[in-house]
Order: sequence, then C-alpha cells, then structure tokens
Amino acid sequence: MKNIVENGFFFIAGHGRGWSFSSRDLMQKFTRQQADNLLSDLSAQGKIRRIAHGMYDYPKYSNFLGKELSPDIDQVARAYARKFNWRIEISGDSALNYFGLSTQVPGTYIYLSDGASKSYDIMGTILKFKKSQLKNIGFKYSESSLIVQALNALGKEHITDNVIKKIREQIDPKKYEKILKDTQSSTVWIYESIKVICQKDNV
Repeated sequence: MKNIVENGFFFIAGHGRGWSFSSRDLMQKFTRQQADNLLSDLSAQGKIRRIAHGMYDYPKYSNFLGKELSPDIDQVARAYARKFNWRIEISGDSALNYFGLSTQVPGTYIYLSDGASKSYDIMGTILKFKKSQLKNIGFKYSESSLIVQALNALGKEHITDNVIKKIREQIDPKKYEKILKDTQSSTVWIYESIKVICQKDNV
C-alpha cells in the first residue's frame, strides 16, 4: 500500500499546486478501492486537502501569509466536469470575479453546464452549475474561456489598460502562445484585446 500511496502522490503532484481532482481522476492508474485508500491516507498526512465531499486539491501555499491558499475555483469546476462528464463554461460575471474585475464579493461562482443544475460549498465559496446552452465551449484551455467570457461580459467600450493589466496578472506567460492560437475564432474585438493581453514584451 505504501508504494500505491507514494505513486498516487507523485501523480497528483505532477499536475502542480492548485490542481483539484476526485477519485475518478485516479482511475486510469488505480482501482477504485486503491484510489479511495490513497486519498484517505494522503489527506491524513496533510499532503492533499479535502475541499468538499469526494473532491480534493493539492493546495497552493503562501510563504508570505504562512498558510494554504483557498482552492482555485476554476480548477474545482473542471474537476467536477471531469467527474460527471459535463461540458462547462464560466459565466461572464464569475469570470470577472476570477480576474478581480468585479465589485461584487466573489462568494459565489456560476458555471454554465450541459449537465444537471447543482450547487456545492467549497470551503465557504459556493460553486453553482447552471444547465444552459453553451456558446464558447470550443476552447482547449480554461484560460481561453475565462478571458473570452470576462471580455464579453465587460463589453468592447470598457476594455481599459487596467482591465488588460489585471487579466494579464492572472495568466501564466507560458500560456500566451497557446491562448492566442486557441482563441482565433473569437469575435474580432475580443481577439484584438487578447493579442494585447498576450504580448510578451508587456511581461
């Protein structure tokens, strides 16, 4: 069992800190019983964190604050999507919250889904899935959907230098090229904004 737990942690850690997952994400490498056991053991050891019933994350840690950070809600939403085989996209208002562009307190995040309408409490943050028609589901990367939904919710006339700066601060520069390729089919003004966001000389 020791080797299974070690291999399980190696697999989880390989996805990087902030990754959220359920036992289903481990099924490609372990049996259901093995997955349940190693999740229990790793949680007890403090190597992973249980953030909701059947949902875990490999938490990010802030040396400055001296504590684990709150779960990445976008990662959690995508873990649920994998678990239930849903297709999802973040709502515009929640994308604005994600990038710190909304004045609303980000206590609730709403994702549109082709699955059932459900709600989950993620360590004090409410994650809602709302059954809906999906319009921007064709993106390969979650960052692409987040950016497009946020820009679309703001509207062309509200895209300022500050908006560009805040979005860029949340995006890994290593993803710039992938996002640019991924969003080429977006509305022209949205794609022009994304090109500004993903300019490497602005890093």
